[in-house]
Amino acid sequence: MSQPTATITINLDALVSNYRALCSMAASGTCAAVVKADAYGLGVVPVARALAAAACREFFVADVNEGVALRAVLPSADFRIHVFEGVDDASAEATMAANLWPVLNSDRQIDCWQRTARRVGRELPCTLHVDTGMNRLGMPAHDALTRAGRADGLHGLALQLLITHLACADDPANPMNAAQLRAFGDVTAAFGNIRTSIANSGGLMMAPEYHGDLPRPGIAMYGGNPQPGQDSPFRTVVTMTARVLQTRQVAAGATVGYGASYCAPGTRTLATLAAGYADGYPRALSNRGWVAISGHRAPVVGRVSMDTTVVDITDLPLAVSAGLDVAELIGTTISLDSVARWADSINYAVLTGLGRRPDRRYSLVAEGAADR
Repeated sequence: MSQPTATITINLDALVSNYRALCSMAASGTCAAVVKADAYGLGVVPVARALAAAACREFFVADVNEGVALRAVLPSADFRIHVFEGVDDASAEATMAANLWPVLNSDRQIDCWQRTARRVGRELPCTLHVDTGMNRLGMPAHDALTRAGRADGLHGLALQLLITHLACADDPANPMNAAQLRAFGDVTAAFGNIRTSIANSGGLMMAPEYHGDLPRPGIAMYGGNPQPGQDSPFRTVVTMTARVLQTRQVAAGATVGYGASYCAPGTRTLATLAAGYADGYPRALSNRGWVAISGHRAPVVGRVSMDTTVVDITDLPLAVSAGLDVAELIGTTISLDSVARWADSINYAVLTGLGRRPDRRYSLVAEGAADR
């Protein structure tokens, strides 16, 4: 087999470092980890194992299928796996069998989990999601208050956690943050002494009252900046590189790629890279993205194709050799957040859009990292 043309490297040591940094920010000193969507596209098996070795004990996934897959990786009941999308009659058996904690989002889901508890004759653990303004998932605050006031409101359930989700944590000055916090406080007061979870990655960079007892960061663990208006303190986790397949010199007036969307303003030297949108490199970077070769930036010219991308290397202070050199598409020089900005997208979408064709390599967590 030939060497891979594109490579995605996931630095698990940086991931663990970011997780520990987030825990140090948390008012409670600990965090859950959001590993939905295959750990934001990075691979839930190696990511979850690395976080578990770093003493993470609570995880959030999107649905029961993700929860069952994660339970196979973390079989011990010491690891709590919360399922954001909750439970219904079709998934109740699998949820219970895998010892998952459904995040109950509605009266219908609460009733379903109560029926399951009656059927098995024991209390079942769960988390309750209170919607305070996101209007996506979760019980409206007034419905949650009604449940809290009913003697049978949560009968048969071992409610362990109340959560809400901040809609504007990427903008700390947005007044919606304070409004949501007040609404959630009204509900938590009615439920008494129970753990709370409020902050996502952006919320952890806000005042401690926005954290709750169990913050649940996602993007910051994976190296993304959760508040674009501020400098990010988090290490780079993902590096994507591509081999230089070919170099060529073109004359003024030469065009590049489909649609001839780039026209050389003069004699230029171009390099064709072995990565395109099929590898997860966004097509929106056509004529507007940048890569780095040996730490020097080169602009994308022409449209990003399915398998290849062309960059202008004319001004690089070094020779570039086809078959030998590689370009950094995402990494320490070309940050994930920069790629997202150039693509008019967000760092979440760039990560979850990474393709399956590139060779994936995981750096091992340094020996003893779990004890640092």
